[in-house]
Amino acid sequence: MKILTTPHMDRCIGCHSCSLACARLVHKRFSWETSGIRIQSSGGLSSGFVAKRCLACNPPPCAAVCPSGCLKARVDGGVTVRRKLCIRCGECITVCPVDAIARDQAGDIYICIHCGLCVDYCPHDCLELGTAEQQNMEDEI
Repeated sequence: MKILTTPHMDRCIGCHSCSLACARLVHKRFSWETSGIRIQSSGGLSSGFVAKRCLACNPPPCAAVCPSGCLKARVDGGVTVRRKLCIRCGECITVCPVDAIARDQAGDIYICIHCGLCVDYCPHDCLELGTAEQQNMEDEI
């Protein structure tokens, strides 16, 4: 399984190219609200940026509380989203430990599905798409 990581956020200039690529290519919308990855200031003008994205929890708490089956746990962590099943209850948002699930004005949820389409749109190579095994090895170091 592939997992999106953000190992070089120190290079991020806050251009939101990754967010807009996700919204446009994955969700067929063009709004920061409809992206699975969101870039935010880490606090202040000169302190850099952070990427809000799914960390591929295993097991994912968002899928465990989803009453409609919209969010389904993937084998090695993270979720698949079956948008038509979503009842817009917001339970997944409240249990996400890293605030990675966004909701637009209509109540639709957006979460990173680790597809990697955003990676090529980052002009400073802040994002990487690796395997779950690589992520586990980096966590141990």
